[in-house]
Amino acid sequence: MIITKDLCKVFRTEEVETSALHDVNLHIQRGEFAAIMGPSGCGKSTLLNIIGLLDNPSNGSYIFNNTDVTKKSEKQRTHFRKGNIGFIFQSFNLIDELTVFENVELPLIYMGLTASKRKAKVNEVLDRMNISHRAKHYPQQLSGGQQQRVAIARAVVTDPNLILADEPTGNLDSSNGTEVMELLKELNHSGTTVVMVTHSVRDSEYADRVIHLFDGKVVSENKHKQIKREPIKEEL
Repeated sequence: MIITKDLCKVFRTEEVETSALHDVNLHIQRGEFAAIMGPSGCGKSTLLNIIGLLDNPSNGSYIFNNTDVTKKSEKQRTHFRKGNIGFIFQSFNLIDELTVFENVELPLIYMGLTASKRKAKVNEVLDRMNISHRAKHYPQQLSGGQQQRVAIARAVVTDPNLILADEPTGNLDSSNGTEVMELLKELNHSGTTVVMVTHSVRDSEYADRVIHLFDGKVVSENKHKQIKREPIKEEL
């Protein structure tokens, strides 16, 4: 599903040139849960941005769903991203002025779905995330764990085949963090490919494979045995 070949990323200013990624070669299969780990500044988020079509590599190629997306224009990448990729961020990135329902509905509006189809889909996803009882609330009225549930609901409401999660438990306590990881694993078990950046060794245990970056390079990979987890609780 995801193949990068000799992927490089260089950031340039008038006086400074910084290499963020060096010859990164990855092959992430459809339905896999992959975690990317490494120290701060090693290129994790840069790699995730390229995988998510938010940025382009300086050199090398990125093939997503059998398409070399590095050859696409920015407009084409944006269109490709909307139909295929969902994003989950550490800071939730919810819009304070919108209710839970409206936050989750937003991607469907961009896709041009009718109001009736949007309502049905949002209600379905909120039920799945066990947050439907908060549909009329605003983000500031929710706990951190509930906000991340809403963020996950927004990411999956378009039925993407790839979820990208950047430190999804970074702003949560241990209990709520576990709940969020259970949700991501549940989504993965349903067939969604998940690629997660994390500093947490505990969170990485949910992944099928851990990819270690150092100084912009893949230095090692290891597979995890599947860990039996308790079912998710009703509410964060």
